[in-house]
Amino acid sequence: MKKIRHNVKSQDKAFDLVIFDWDGTLMDTVGKIVTCMQSVAQELALTVPTEQQVRDVIGLSLPSIMPILFSEHQNHQQIIDCYRRHHVASDYPTPLFDGVEALIKQLHEAGYQLAIATGKAREGLDKVLELTGLNQYFHASRCASDAQSKPHPEMLHALLSHFDVTADKAIMIGDSIHDLTMANNANMASIGVSYGAHDEARLQRLQPLAIVNSPSAIRDYL
Repeated sequence: MKKIRHNVKSQDKAFDLVIFDWDGTLMDTVGKIVTCMQSVAQELALTVPTEQQVRDVIGLSLPSIMPILFSEHQNHQQIIDCYRRHHVASDYPTPLFDGVEALIKQLHEAGYQLAIATGKAREGLDKVLELTGLNQYFHASRCASDAQSKPHPEMLHALLSHFDVTADKAIMIGDSIHDLTMANNANMASIGVSYGAHDEARLQRLQPLAIVNSPSAIRDYL
């Protein structure tokens, strides 16, 4: 059974712009990120972060992540370069979550404007958008390369300006507390997904309009 936990009545809400996070929300990349971060630590003889420690920083930009996970190493650019090398070389599977492609197509056909706000770098996002074929459905995106890292609201402010949409007509959908905090900082509504980096209890503290446990439930809510 689909689970949707509402904090307000959904029938009173109408949105023109739907903004998605990427990692852990549309694509199942959490396992790959964890594995690559741990491999970096092993290669550079650093303290290996736990899975939970890596999950806790997913959504942030790489320059923001490295001082948190690897505070004992001062050359953060070296760690970033090492991580990118491991990420490119890894064959860890990263499929779209079940139902994501259908969800995006349905929202596009329903006339929603669609955008992405992600901690990925521009090169990485463009690559996965092309590989998945979802690039045809998204009208704009903002990455860590384009704006300050989550939870700063700059990405969302830029997208609102791009679409000429007010914050009350937009909604942010993400799997991490950084996504939902960013939405709160932009005075924007949000939906949390509980199948990514952070569980329902942590997401609930940020008071999203709903928490869902499958992509299809996002369409049901909207």
